[in-house]
Amino acid sequence: MNIIITGLITGSMLALLAISFSLIFGVARIVNIAHTAFYMVAAYCIFSLTGKFGLNPVAGMMIAVVVVTVFGLLAYKFVIDPIREHEAAVLIATIALAMIFQEAVMLIYTGDYRTVSALIEGYFIVTGVKVFYQQVLTFGVVLAVLGILWVLLMKTKLGLAIRSTAEDREVANLMGMNDSRLAMITMGISVALAGFTGAVIAPLTVLSPYMWMEPLIMMMAVVVLGGLGSIKGSFVAAYILGFTEALVVFMIPKGAFLKGSVALTIMILVLLLRPEGLFGISFEEER
Repeated sequence: MNIIITGLITGSMLALLAISFSLIFGVARIVNIAHTAFYMVAAYCIFSLTGKFGLNPVAGMMIAVVVVTVFGLLAYKFVIDPIREHEAAVLIATIALAMIFQEAVMLIYTGDYRTVSALIEGYFIVTGVKVFYQQVLTFGVVLAVLGILWVLLMKTKLGLAIRSTAEDREVANLMGMNDSRLAMITMGISVALAGFTGAVIAPLTVLSPYMWMEPLIMMMAVVVLGGLGSIKGSFVAAYILGFTEALVVFMIPKGAFLKGSVALTIMILVLLLRPEGLFGISFEEER
């Protein structure tokens, strides 16, 4: 039961982060290393709004997502967009952005570990294992958001535009789609999802200025394993690595120290057999 619960929650968190990362990569070919830094900022916003200002947790979560989305749009407008066509420059700029967020959090909150109170207290017992209501709530909310995202991408004109641009940006432009405006909208959605992930996972984790690094590595592993730009691939790969981590933690002595390395080893083995990832497409160099 511990493996199931941990695997589902970790996989859901990685799925949200990886899918939101894949969205902006697919539409604008932006490798946003600062993606999980926005996740961290949202978690600290929740901590401040609920702990210091006594705000309702749900209201605090909504405000945190809005704040992070605004930060993301400003970062895109003034940092990423001017150098968007230079992939190496974007990579370096987003690394710098993530470090700025880290140092700002360190300056404001110091390096002490922080915790956020659960939205709902209590637990029930299944096969002798405590299942906390907060864990069930987090998993349910994440699944609901993933469902809403699927409807947005598959059943709306905006979703069609996003998928078309991700498939072939030049053809999408020829068909009348505004590439620049669509990239801005997608960046907003991407950062909002990262912020939402940080907000819902905050009660289940310990906050620190370095909490963005491990999710970044695992998120990138999920994206590469699933196939760059593939939303379905990110979803499947997230749960593969999520359950791999849970199995290692609960079935191997001192597994908590090995979970990342084992998950990444699985990613490497899969890529040796299928370099484009599970659901990626192998493109010719010229294309």
